[in-house]
Amino acid sequence: MSSTTCDALTIVFAKAPREGEVKTRLIPLLGAAGATALHRKLVQQTLATAADAGLGPVELHAAPDTSDAFLQANALRHGMALLPQYGADLGARMCNAFDEGLARHSRVIIIGTDCPVLTPQHLRDASAALAARNDAVLIPAEDGGYALIGLARCDARLFENIAWGGDTVLADTRERLRQLKWRWHELETLWDIDRPDDYRRWSELIILNENKYLA
Repeated sequence: MSSTTCDALTIVFAKAPREGEVKTRLIPLLGAAGATALHRKLVQQTLATAADAGLGPVELHAAPDTSDAFLQANALRHGMALLPQYGADLGARMCNAFDEGLARHSRVIIIGTDCPVLTPQHLRDASAALAARNDAVLIPAEDGGYALIGLARCDARLFENIAWGGDTVLADTRERLRQLKWRWHELETLWDIDRPDDYRRWSELIILNENKYLA
């Protein structure tokens, strides 16, 4: 393992796959059961991506708690610690996870489970950016948020009073980084699966990749 990858902790934030509570904007297209099945698939893909990156330990941080059998089974399958998310909102939960992770590791990366085009190489590049003495690293998302955030230090101001889920998350985060006078690096912009158009885009990508193998 190279110096750019050692001592990096990857944390996957995932919701329990409760029908009617995940991928809700896709329920009109897929139905509640279909949206839940998609969520399960994305969780499994994300955990595999994090494991394949080979950066070091991976933790699965579950919401609302660690009681879900699906998340338990997948954490066990990959040998990952399963921990609860805690905090009043997403920002507080991420801040708490970073605080605890950075007490044990020099670099911590947090990803969600909505970005199917995130690859192990993206995670390796993020870790390398932090190893290159950046305080933070981001992978912007097309919807105005981010698909990955990695930190070598943590400050609660980076996560306070952010309209999570809105289209200003990335812009607000950049402004906080400027206010903190931190050095940060951004990787290529990716996209999440949140809306019907995103799902169709992903489906077309799968078909395209399958055709490549058949050619």
